[in-house]
Amino acid sequence: MSKLSHVDEKNRPTMVDVSHKSVSAREAVARAIVRLPAPVLAAIDGDEIASKKGPVFATAIIAGVMAAKKTHELIPFCHPLGLEKCDVSIALDGSDAIIECRCKVQHKTGVEMEALTGASIAALTIYDMCKALSHDIVIQDTRLVSKTGGKSDFSSND
Repeated sequence: MSKLSHVDEKNRPTMVDVSHKSVSAREAVARAIVRLPAPVLAAIDGDEIASKKGPVFATAIIAGVMAAKKTHELIPFCHPLGLEKCDVSIALDGSDAIIECRCKVQHKTGVEMEALTGASIAALTIYDMCKALSHDIVIQDTRLVSKTGGKSDFSSND
């Protein structure tokens, strides 16, 4: 028998059976960093980037929430979750746009993938909306920051 969670006894890909698990409060936070080059930084007006395509950060926040809600449609073995909360925030720190996606649910399985998907798609949206200003935009350090609920909790060291 395989020790991999998404492979059955015949070594075929499969969704994990969570029917035996208890429903509990689960929360995950993911972060992505978008390094903005000088031409993009020059377009910043207050807390937003002025773009011909519209408000960059506001659009990225909406895209991140939409993506988190559709994670099960994008990643083959993710269980569909009715998110009870999804909050995407974007803050400028020097030349970096720091994206955080926080997802909450009462369910039998966690929301790490939803938080990671939300942060990733928000970052890609910033890239898409700013690429006319520069293609030298770098998306980096997409990672899980913390998770609570389920079998174990996790918190990154920084």
